Amino acid sequence: MPENKWSTALKNLPLGLLHYFDKVDSTNDIATKLLNEGAPNLSIVLANEQLKGRGRNNRTWVTPKDTALAFSLILRPEREKIPLFSGLGSLAVCKTLQKKYSLPAKVKWPNDVLINGKKVAGILAEAHWLGNQLRGVILGIGINVTPQSVPVDIKLNFPATSVEQELGDEVSRADLLRDVLVELLEWYPRLNTGALLQAWEENLAYKGEIIRLSVGDDSPIRGRILGLNPDASLRLELSPREEKSFQVGEIHRAIAYEVCKYPHLHL
Repeated sequence: MPENKWSTALKNLPLGLLHYFDKVDSTNDIATKLLNEGAPNLSIVLANEQLKGRGRNNRTWVTPKDTALAFSLILRPEREKIPLFSGLGSLAVCKTLQKKYSLPAKVKWPNDVLINGKKVAGILAEAHWLGNQLRGVILGIGINVTPQSVPVDIKLNFPATSVEQELGDEVSRADLLRDVLVELLEWYPRLNTGALLQAWEENLAYKGEIIRLSVGDDSPIRGRILGLNPDASLRLELSPREEKSFQVGEIHRAIAYEVCKYPHLHL
């Protein structure tokens, strides 16, 4: 899709500058360079193909040509808003899929979007500092749009899907990008009001269910998801008298024997 098609789709949105590339290693890397060069707030780096996109825990997010969305927003927030940026990106994608495509999307804490229990999008928020002064945040978003965008030769830590597979119909990548940005621009001013955290929690995948949480190299922690804290950390019920919060971790669904083994965690 030529650059002017993207520009047309995004016209009238209160964004900064649009930087379009046919092929890049990482949109976040380019956005970081532009941030350091003084790019205005809400500038966007968009790529038709991404070879070495970054995910959490040093994972790679590959975007094949003409199949997906890979873009990064340059944001210049106040310092205290940083923990909520993963939620901002995830919620924008989640609400778009719900509203525009009637898909049962949910946010898998801390930064993935699921449809029917399969990963369709990933978000990576990176804060950049000059000493103790925040220069900005790069919010990278990747969305699998066509079936060809779903990796087949890469070991995945979670089942993956695409918007078109779940919808059963074709999707315009330009329209999807516009709709996600419209949703994001709606939530961005409410980052510190508590409304975003509440909406994030309302759309939290596996809330009330028993899950396994991997934290580093330690054995998985099993507990029932209660919700989120004001700092966006995850609240888990480990037993009737024990609740614990986690700043980082990787959620996996508990298998059947684990659910039976922890009846005290049932709703």
